[in-house]
Amino acid sequence: MALNFANNNSLSEITSLPATISGGVFNLISTQTASSSSTISFTSGIDSTYKEYIFKFYDIHPSADAVEFQFNLSVDGGSNYNVTKTTTFFRATNLESDSNAFSYRTGNDLAQSTAFQMLLDGVGNDDDSSACGTLHLFDPSNTTFVKHFITRNVSHQYESGLRDCFMAGFGDTTSAINSVQFKMSSGTFNGLIKLYGIS
Repeated sequence: MALNFANNNSLSEITSLPATISGGVFNLISTQTASSSSTISFTSGIDSTYKEYIFKFYDIHPSADAVEFQFNLSVDGGSNYNVTKTTTFFRATNLESDSNAFSYRTGNDLAQSTAFQMLLDGVGNDDDSSACGTLHLFDPSNTTFVKHFITRNVSHQYESGLRDCFMAGFGDTTSAINSVQFKMSSGTFNGLIKLYGIS
């Protein structure tokens, strides 16, 4: 294997990279703005172009209090969001009162279920409350293996505190995933969701 070097003396002096260095570039595919929306669906742009797709969530603000931000996957262009999933979910919580907890949440995971998977729970609807985070979807067009995903999300939650949620799992299908939908467990939401392909 050949090694590639930047021909400069220090990082601060690097003006260009060798032509063969690549990877880790975020390529914006689409942006959707939720405005009192019951769902946001990405039905295009998820294909074999990239091996990894990342959704980024900004200022997700629900109309209802103490609700879940959720997602599901589709193999038929968004006609149905019902891919079977197995997942794991744990979270850390620290309230403004300094009451805190760290736990695996058996009620927030799925075991071979087609239900929507929770990304965050207990999101508050106070004027200053919102949620932000990411969802990584790996190799969704592969037709040999299941479809892995991981998430990391944070919110100002209904009990006036911080909630940091971690979830991982797989869509148990060898069909290509081509659409993803987001929603709250109840009510509508505002916010911004961006879809990136990673090259």
